[in-house]
Amino acid sequence: MPDQKKLIERPWLDPDTEPFIKLQSVSKHFGGFTAVDNVDLEIYKGELFSLLGASGCGKTTLLRMLAGFEEPSSGNIYIDGVNMNDVPPYERPVNMMFQSYALFPHMTVEQNVAYGLQRDGKDKAEIDQRVEEMLAMVELTQFRKRKPHQLSGGQKQRVALARALVKQPKVLLLDEPLAALDKRLREQTQFELMNIQDRLGVTFIVVTHDQEEAMTLSTRIAVMDNGRFMQIGTPTEIYEFPQSRIVANFIGNANMFEGRVIENGPDHLVVQTTQPECEFYIDHGISIQEGTKVWIALRPEKIRISKTKPEGKSNRLKGTVHDIGYLGKLSIYRVSVDDLILEVTSPNQARPKDSNLAFDWEDEIYLSWDASSSVVLTK
Repeated sequence: MPDQKKLIERPWLDPDTEPFIKLQSVSKHFGGFTAVDNVDLEIYKGELFSLLGASGCGKTTLLRMLAGFEEPSSGNIYIDGVNMNDVPPYERPVNMMFQSYALFPHMTVEQNVAYGLQRDGKDKAEIDQRVEEMLAMVELTQFRKRKPHQLSGGQKQRVALARALVKQPKVLLLDEPLAALDKRLREQTQFELMNIQDRLGVTFIVVTHDQEEAMTLSTRIAVMDNGRFMQIGTPTEIYEFPQSRIVANFIGNANMFEGRVIENGPDHLVVQTTQPECEFYIDHGISIQEGTKVWIALRPEKIRISKTKPEGKSNRLKGTVHDIGYLGKLSIYRVSVDDLILEVTSPNQARPKDSNLAFDWEDEIYLSWDASSSVVLTK
């Protein structure tokens, strides 16, 4: 029997749960250019789902089709079981928070938040109550009489969020919602956004090109490239088990090795790479014929760096420190190995006794990694 808690937290694992949003064979063409190319997608109620990809991959076009600002060239979009293709934006159960926030500069915070309810003709008592509740939720009650120019970037972001949520949409669409914030504030606001979403239970769909933002926020991520989904999964699945070189290279950093399978056991693979004396022993069995060309993805944080030669002949390399980046909490080493430059990250767990780094430029070092650390890719 499936774990009920797991199904509640991850409804996409339950075949009996109906998706809240469904895209069926959706495409969007602008003249001869295809922005979204025949995609299928299912998003479940209460998810915080991210569309992640580089500029021009089609993620914002897809968001605008969900909002009703663009019509699909083909295919169907369903929200809560209703086909949205012919439903205008103002009649859809969605609201959108734009990257620029688009606050009215002449209105106070509470007037900005109340604007949509006033346009809908709600009575004053209901407007006042809902605005009060929303301002309390985003912790802006004391700033209600201020105008946008008197607010910080993070406060403006929360006003825009309150204005979008006060109408109680079933779905909130967020286009690069944190892009205007500095790094520290962006990291703080990510958790605020998650807490608000969890309290309200509204389905959030976030468009972003920031990998760390998507990894932090999301229940699941769809990685887009050239109008198509390369992979859909949880942050852990996307990062630890990429299904292609495109995903492995886009999500975080990955060292790539080209090679051929020289041994295919029931519980392991051995891959000989094009680098001499670089053999990968991989302890998770994958059904690949011997002689097949593959690529190995190895994350920088999975690699150990040492001046001592490791034992064995597999999963090790000898190289020279080419560059060093000291980032405080970790150090980044770029290591020259034959014709490759490999990236290795090492946490600075102990404070050094002096200002010298553990490894210096031009040091000869050894790299090693566990048999479970590598990912085998065939495309």
